[in-house]
Amino acid sequence: MSRFIIWFGCVFLLGILGCGQHSGPISNPNQSTSKPIIGVSLLTMENPFFRVIGNTIQKEAASHGFETLVVSADKDASKQSNQMQNFIVRGARAIVISPCESKAMVPAIKEANQAGIPVYTVDIPCREEGVRIVSQVATDNLGGGREAAKAMIEAIGPLGGDVAILHFKQAESCRLRVEGFREVMAAHNASMPGKVNIVTELEGGAARDTSFKATEDALQAHPGLKGIFAINDPSALGANAALEKAGKDKTVVVVGFDGQPEGIEAIAQGKIYADPVQFPDRMGREIVQAIVTHSRGEPVKPEILIPTSLMRRADALKAVAK
Repeated sequence: MSRFIIWFGCVFLLGILGCGQHSGPISNPNQSTSKPIIGVSLLTMENPFFRVIGNTIQKEAASHGFETLVVSADKDASKQSNQMQNFIVRGARAIVISPCESKAMVPAIKEANQAGIPVYTVDIPCREEGVRIVSQVATDNLGGGREAAKAMIEAIGPLGGDVAILHFKQAESCRLRVEGFREVMAAHNASMPGKVNIVTELEGGAARDTSFKATEDALQAHPGLKGIFAINDPSALGANAALEKAGKDKTVVVVGFDGQPEGIEAIAQGKIYADPVQFPDRMGREIVQAIVTHSRGEPVKPEILIPTSLMRRADALKAVAK
């Protein structure tokens, strides 16, 4: 009788553990599977951009017989390290990360390297010494930053003016965008009479609420501001909300970055002047293809850069009309 009770209790417990559910791209990292696992830790799921990457990776990987565990690091390097360690314990066939902070991820990447698990990055690269990354798939962020600068110069006009940058310094992708933006501005100012002066660079947190507050601070310190470069769509939307509140949305130009649905809608409405558009679905497909290719023992490109495409209002109106 006691053996029956123990047996029944184990079956009941297993039934409870097997009933967990999840929605969207966030996977249950403790979910059992007989398929080879790809562990994916993305910067944040608050940004639709990363949700597209996660969903695409899951779909593409499933077509190749992989089970994909996609989790959100919530911009927390410690949390992301713990997620990677969990993937290692689970015996993942591959690990994909968009590093919250490259330096902070070095120990976890090294641990995966020592366990013989190939590591890939998507959107945000990791170029730290002592780690092995099979392939890095990302937007050409430097080129995208250059496109953003050209759009800003075009929008402000020949007289030039003061502009602000809403940054997210912990991500290398954003540092590259700002680098490209500054590079073009420096070249413009060296040869043209209408200077575009970057008067402030504030932390926008890559988020709408933080960028809203940063824009309010920028307007208070620089009331004559003519433009704002925001490193992603949530930041650009937060900047626009602050400009509307201050009654300056018609006099201050916003250039964003991403080209996600909400950003495209804002461009169509004239709230954002332009976006260098990224292609997160292509990133997801490219990273899975790299994993499949490497698993076959075939060579993989160490870096795959996907060019951006500048979207202005006319382009956005066509996009939303489809």
